[in-house]
Amino acid sequence: MSRFPEYPMYDAVGLAGLIRGGEIAAEEVRAEAVRRARAFNPELNAIIRPMYERTTESRDESTRDAPFSGVPFLLKDLQHALAGVPMSSGSRAMRDFVPPRDSEMVRRWKAAGLLPLGKTNTPELGLMGVTEPELFGPTRNPWDLERSPGGSSGGSAAAVAARIVPAASAGDGGGSIRIPASCCGLFGLKPSRGRTPTGPDFGAVWEGAVTDHVLSLSVRDSAALLDATHGPDPGPPYLISEPETSFLRASREDPPPLRIGFSAQSPLGAGVDRDNREAVSRTASLLEELGHRVEEVPLPFDGELMAECYIRMYFAQTAAALELMGRLRGRRVSRREVEATTRAVASQGRIMTARDYCLSLQRWNEISRAMGRFHLEYDLLLTPVLAGPVPRIGETGPSRRERLGLDAIQSLGLSRLLSWSGAVERTALVSLARMPFTQVANLTGQPAMSLPLHKSKDGLPCGVQCISALGGETTLFRLAGQLERVRPWFRDLPPLVRHDAGG
Repeated sequence: MSRFPEYPMYDAVGLAGLIRGGEIAAEEVRAEAVRRARAFNPELNAIIRPMYERTTESRDESTRDAPFSGVPFLLKDLQHALAGVPMSSGSRAMRDFVPPRDSEMVRRWKAAGLLPLGKTNTPELGLMGVTEPELFGPTRNPWDLERSPGGSSGGSAAAVAARIVPAASAGDGGGSIRIPASCCGLFGLKPSRGRTPTGPDFGAVWEGAVTDHVLSLSVRDSAALLDATHGPDPGPPYLISEPETSFLRASREDPPPLRIGFSAQSPLGAGVDRDNREAVSRTASLLEELGHRVEEVPLPFDGELMAECYIRMYFAQTAAALELMGRLRGRRVSRREVEATTRAVASQGRIMTARDYCLSLQRWNEISRAMGRFHLEYDLLLTPVLAGPVPRIGETGPSRRERLGLDAIQSLGLSRLLSWSGAVERTALVSLARMPFTQVANLTGQPAMSLPLHKSKDGLPCGVQCISALGGETTLFRLAGQLERVRPWFRDLPPLVRHDAGG
C-alpha cells in the first residue's frame, strides 16, 4: 500500500520542492519509488540492475541543498558509468564489466542531488530503436505491454512513463531519446553536440552523433536538469557557446513568433502512416493559433545521403565498439558473446575501407550546410518522430531463421559475401525507414525534441519532433513550455499506472 499516493502527479522539480520544504521526507519519496519499481518492473523489465538498498543510507550532506536533493533517478546501462556497479551495455560480453569511476554526467547528476535507484535496460550497444537485448529480454511499454517503449533508452522511458521515477538518464545517437519519448508519451530533448560532457572515458562518441541527457515527464525537469549538467569537462572534443539564459527560465517564457517549416514526408521516400501525418498537421495548426508562422516545406536535406552516411558510421562504430570491449576485458570478444545482428553489422564495419569511411564523414558537412541554409529562413523544422505505429515486441528485429542464417554465414567466414549481397545494408534501411526523421539532427549536431502532444487511433502516444539550429535549446524549451501550458500532458497516465491501487 502506498504511503504517498500523490507521487505520480509530481515531476522531479515538484518532488524536490516538497523535500526541500519539509512537506515530505526524502526517505518517503525513495520508498514510494522503490514500491512502484517492485510493483511494475516484473511486467515492464525496465530496470535490469536494481540498487534499491544502495540508497537507503542518508543523503550526502554536500548535496542536501542541491536542486534535486533526494529525488529518485535511474541510469541507462550504457555509457552512464556508476563506479563499482556493473555496466553491461546490453551485451553478454560486458555483463560483468565494473567501471572503476563515475562518468562525468553521472557525477553531475549525483551532484544535483539525484539518487540512482538502478540501471535501465538498453539494446546491445544501443544499436536498435527498440529495447530487446538477448541478455535481459525485452522491455515493455506501460501504454501497451505488447508494444516496445522504443530504444535505445527504452528501459528509462518505460520506467518514467510508469511513474517509477520522474526522470531517467538517456543518450541519443540516432533518436534514442526522441524515439522512446514518442513511444511512451514523454518529453525528450537531445541537446546540441558539445552541450553535455562525454568524459572522462569518451570523447566524440559516434563521431559526435551521440549526446546525453534525460527523459522526463515535464519540460521544466528537462530544462532544470540540463541547467545542472551542461558545460564542458576537461579536454572536450567540442565547445559550444553558453546559453543566453537558464534553460529553466526559458521554459517558463513564451517564445516570440517563430518561423516554422513542417513536413511529414519520409526522408527515405517510404510511407508515413496517417496517425503521424495527422500529429504533424494538428501541431502545425496549434502553432498557427499561438501566433507562429507555419508552412509546409520540402525536407531541406538529402534523405538518401543522410541514410548512407548514418549507416556507414553505424557499421564502422559497431566494429570499433567490439574491439574496445575486448580491450576493456583483456581478451577478445567471442562470437557467442554478442548477438548475431551486432556481429553482422560489425563485420561490415571491419571490411569498410578507411577511404570510404572518411569520404562518408566528409559528406556529413553537406547535410549540415543544407540545414544551416534552412535555418536562415526558419527557426524550426517540425516532423514526425516515427513513420509508423509504436512497434510491437519482436516486430523489428531479425527472425530466428534470419539470425541462424547470419550465424552460419559468419561462422564460415563469408562476411565479404554478406557485404557483396547487400543484405545487412538492406536490413538497416528497412529499420531506418520505420524511424527516419531523427538521425539528421545527430549527424548535424543540432538540438531536437519530441513532444507528447498526440495519440494514435489506438490510444498510443504519438510524438512530434522539432529541430532547431545548433545551440538553439533555449528556443526549443520556450516553445515546449508554451505548448505544455496550452496542451498539458502530465496527467495523462498509461493504463498500467491508472490500474495501480497506490497511484
